Amino acid sequence: MGRHDIKGDAKRIFDTISAGGAVIMPGDIGYAAGANSGARLQRLFDAKQRAPHKRNAMAGNYELHREVHELGSREQEIIDAITLDARLPLCVVAPYRADHPVIAAAEADTLTASTVDNTLAMLLNNGRLPEEVVRLTHAAGLPLFGSSANLTGTGTKFRVEDIQQPIIDAVDLVVDYGLCKWHHYQRSSTVIDFRTMEVVRIGSCYDLISDIMDNQFGIKLPADPGRAALPSGHLREQASVS
Repeated sequence: MGRHDIKGDAKRIFDTISAGGAVIMPGDIGYAAGANSGARLQRLFDAKQRAPHKRNAMAGNYELHREVHELGSREQEIIDAITLDARLPLCVVAPYRADHPVIAAAEADTLTASTVDNTLAMLLNNGRLPEEVVRLTHAAGLPLFGSSANLTGTGTKFRVEDIQQPIIDAVDLVVDYGLCKWHHYQRSSTVIDFRTMEVVRIGSCYDLISDIMDNQFGIKLPADPGRAALPSGHLREQASVS
């Protein structure tokens, strides 16, 4: 018992991923299942019973985001206000550099299953352990893709004991850090397409993100209808600019 060994656990996760395995690991917004291998990602996809149109996200950090995503200065300023100044989790959808070494290292089928309309979703600020894992994969030139560790339609899981057995059976390593930080939102990440300022998914910290975009940039995001009205948190609405 004692403090989590973040560097040691990140190395275990990295070793599993780089050997072609799949992992479940904690993040601030919930437990995620991820892999580098297309075959293991497909196994996770099947275990989740996921619809074909769903896409994987790339696990990221700020450095990788700046290298991979192609954004205008205003869009980058908004992302910086949310992720650097406020340190909030955010999944950024934006055009990407296909020639970046980490992207070029992805298998063709994996990239197809993780991109749409020449955009890539990358999750930022998901906690110290995921960011340490990304630091290792980035240095090794390896991508890491995945999604929440749960059966489709059952909601993000914030404790390992709540993850369904088919998901557990589909991975090679489970790292348990107990209850996740943003569990009170009972949602995954907020996803915004920064080409159009469309909200792809209402998620964790949406109230705080919305406030930053309104007060600092004059962009009004759609109102949150509440979890009862929108259990999965999905929509696609364009923000208004005041």
